[in-house]
Amino acid sequence: MASSTPNRVWLITGCSSGFGRAFAQAVIVHGDQLVATARNVEQIAQLASAHPDQVLALALDVTNPQQAQATVESALNAFGHIDVLVNNAGYGLFGAFEELSDEQIRRQIEVNLFGVMNITRAVLPAMRAQRSGHLLQMSSLGGQAGFPGNTAYAASKFALEGWSEALSKELAPFGIKVTIIEPGGFRTEWAGRSMVKATPLAIYDEVMSERRANTEKVNGKQPGDPARAAQAIIAVVEAEQPPMRLPLGTDSASVIRQHLQQQLNELDRWESLSHSTDFPHH
Repeated sequence: MASSTPNRVWLITGCSSGFGRAFAQAVIVHGDQLVATARNVEQIAQLASAHPDQVLALALDVTNPQQAQATVESALNAFGHIDVLVNNAGYGLFGAFEELSDEQIRRQIEVNLFGVMNITRAVLPAMRAQRSGHLLQMSSLGGQAGFPGNTAYAASKFALEGWSEALSKELAPFGIKVTIIEPGGFRTEWAGRSMVKATPLAIYDEVMSERRANTEKVNGKQPGDPARAAQAIIAVVEAEQPPMRLPLGTDSASVIRQHLQQQLNELDRWESLSHSTDFPHH
């Protein structure tokens, strides 16, 4: 079972910055082996050159299925097995739905959902064969609750969560675990350099201007520490019975709790109408 392996092999996507970089560094310090990937391999080359026996750095654009397959083959050739896949590569897209182009929306889903599917599809045969493994899916507080300006991002993360939950039930018989990670605000590049922003439409200023200002204002001052998130990730992988979902950050835990409570309240309020659609009992 993976949890007793003294030295696990991790494959982490999107290691050039933010969570991916923090996770990569924590895994190295922890003494595990790491396959670090990024679209631009030069941004992670130093990780491998500093730890040549422990780290393999590979170029990977998750939207390229052939490259995903090749990455997994290289990882297996180097280390013999893959115990943990961290599907971290992704980005934020900010804008009201009508401000976003079709192309921007498709690209968001392509990276945040289909990209994760590509690398997962490539890893699963090896994990099934060894009858162990753990998928860590980097979702978001925005994968549980929808906010103005995050329509396409929410679409990608809600889809990721539903797919991951169903997938976990298919993989359980093979000893493969799935955990969905839901960070709140962390000091990464998510709200800064890596965020793609739509061209604003004046008609949406009332809804969007405050959100836009807040996103810019909190960038660099978020409460979450990526290094501490990395320790939480390691704890989840070492747990005998890891959670299906793990909110990261006080903000994420409290907003998700509030959101679920609102859903339960609404369910209670409308339950008699829900029940009214069954055929009458004879």
